[in-house]
Formats: sequence, C-alpha cells, structure tokens
Amino acid sequence: MACLQGIATGDAVGKQTEGLSRENVQRWYPNGVRGFEGTPGAVIPRYAANSKRQWRIGETTDDTERTLAVARAILTEKAVSHVGVGRAMLECVKCVHPGVKSLWEFHRAADPGRIAVGHDGCGAAIRVAPIGILHSSDSLDALVNDARAASISTHAGSLAIAAAAATAAAVSAAIDEAPASDVLALAEQAAAKAESRWPGASAAPSFATAVRIVHDELVSLPVLRAERVASRCFPTGPLTIVPLALALATLMPSAEEAILLAANVGGDSDSVASIAGGILGAMYPATVNQQWCEVVENVNGHDVAAIARELTRLRR
Repeated sequence: MACLQGIATGDAVGKQTEGLSRENVQRWYPNGVRGFEGTPGAVIPRYAANSKRQWRIGETTDDTERTLAVARAILTEKAVSHVGVGRAMLECVKCVHPGVKSLWEFHRAADPGRIAVGHDGCGAAIRVAPIGILHSSDSLDALVNDARAASISTHAGSLAIAAAAATAAAVSAAIDEAPASDVLALAEQAAAKAESRWPGASAAPSFATAVRIVHDELVSLPVLRAERVASRCFPTGPLTIVPLALALATLMPSAEEAILLAANVGGDSDSVASIAGGILGAMYPATVNQQWCEVVENVNGHDVAAIARELTRLRR
C-alpha cells in the first residue's frame, strides 16, 4: 500500500514543478515546494493558462493513472499480459495529445495488442510498480519479462524497457526488505538483463551503466540538496530521469524527503518523485506522508488501498 501511496503522492506533488528549470522552480515557489502549495483541488497557478489541461493541486497525472491501469490488468487476468495491459491503458485519458507522442500513437491505433516502434522515454518505467508487487525479488526473469510486456504498448525502445525492468525489480526488492545497496544492485541486474535480451542500436548507451553513474554522482555530493542535484543530474532524458529516481530511492531514508527533493529540482519532477516515492514507500512505509495521501484520495478517488490489498494477495 505504501508503495502505491508513494507513487501517487510523488506524482501529485511533483506535478507542480514538472518541466521547470531549477531557476523557474525558485521563481514560482520562492520558499520551495513543501508539499501541496495551495488549496487542494484548485488549479495549480502555473497551469491556469494551459490549453491542454488545467492541472489541479493534488491531482495525479498519467503516471498514476497508468500504474493503476497495469494493476487492474493484473487483477483481471491474474498475470501480466501485453494485450491485457494494452486494453486497460486504452481506458486512460490523461496526456493523450500529440505532445506525448508515445501515448498519442497508441490511442490513435486503438489496438490493445499493438507493439510500439521505438520510444525510449520513462513512460513505461513509471507504470510498472504493480509488477514489482506481483513478483518476489528472486524471480528476476519473470520481473524482466513482465516489465517488457507492460511497456511495449507505448515504449519498445531498449532504454525504456531496461528502465521499466530496473524499476520493477527495485520495487520488488524494497518490498522484500532488501537493504538499499541490494535494491540498487538488483535494479542494475534487471536493466542489464533487459538490455541484453532486447538490445538497441549498437552505439546506444547503456541504461544499467547510467544507473551506477548517477548514483555515484550523488554519493559524491556532501549533502543532497536540490540545487546541487540539479547541477549534476537534471532529469530531462532516458539516462537521467529513472537513474535519478533510483539513486534517490537508494540514498535517502524517506519517501517524503525524496519527493520534496525531486519536486524542488524540477525537470521531469513528477516521474522522478513518483518512482522514488514508490520505492521508498515500499522500503520505509512510515515515511509516506499520510496527509498528502488524504489529499490525493480526496482529489482523485483512486482507492489505492483496495488495489494494493488485492495485488498483495497475488504476490508470488
């Protein structure tokens, strides 16, 4: 339950600064992001003139919507099916516009069995936590295979599949109460396994290598502060977004603290905060901010607790 709560609260808190530079985060939030900045349910000020969607304070994005879609697909079929996940995702409505090409193409095709051509973003990694809940961490092959099955409707690039495999493995290890070093190691193993099975272009960079590079970059910092993290590992692409989330999840002791740090860094802050929040929620359930959970539930009505209970019963 704390894993899914960490995902949803990280997504909603992080959405307030998504796409902003570190400097613009400071301009919009001079005192920093300390949680939900404003009245829950009101439009986030910076989205008031947004032509696509006026995102609300406490509202979750497609990250949580599609995570819960994957969960429902698993609950329906008692397994991970590429077509089942595709069918559930066709019911998702957020961020379906040409600006998010991977989702736009998928929904335009309207085919639950579709396999994407390319796309290496983090859109698969943000939705695979239910696979980490389904499988114990000693089932690495199943984790990697099912992460791919949940990815390829929209993201079939090698980096995207590796990121999804790493995230699912990290969630699973966290639930199994592995120490942070083992969580990171299993994420690296899963990414490497995925890249070897479904390689990209011969000159493509390695996601598994990026995970270790970003982790070691943050280890070298005397203190994890937003300005320092932003200067070293600003999350804007496949080799920084999920690696940064995994680094925060394995270096920090609190879901709440990691979510706030990600939000104050900027960039793809909702994805980083969501992934890190989910892993740390699984590792340290008491560090998920329950007031934030109440806001998210009131604004979105996800019923995360019920979904978590049903998924847990299927854990293998």
